[in-house]
Amino acid sequence: MANNPSGSRQRDEGVTARAQDAAGNVMDKAKQVASNVADKARDVASSVGDRAESATHSVGSGMQSLAGTIRDKAPSGGVLGGAASGVASALDSSGRYLEEQGLSGVAEDMTTLIRRHPIPAVLIGVGLGFLLARMTRS
Repeated sequence: MANNPSGSRQRDEGVTARAQDAAGNVMDKAKQVASNVADKARDVASSVGDRAESATHSVGSGMQSLAGTIRDKAPSGGVLGGAASGVASALDSSGRYLEEQGLSGVAEDMTTLIRRHPIPAVLIGVGLGFLLARMTRS
């Protein structure tokens, strides 16, 4: 029995081809799974964003409702009545703003405010960071 180098080479090439096919199939499957995971993550993120937006609108509506309750229950005159009227007006306008603008509108307004006034924004951020660090250390 003589060794047949061309037969051995063909077997090696066949094994290599099957290994490459198997690797290609594994890669295709991995890409498909990754694509499915990315789609699911995108759907979840969209759902969370929609719920946050809806919650913001609900908070705005609740603030407006609370403003109406304060107006109904608070005294109509005097110092307490004036303070209650001011609080109710602030709640009403803030609630209307949240309900109309939503979370994305608030984020845009915050970005604009920070761009217009960067130094006070940084100082406020540093102050809040200091307060949070102080609270968590205690």
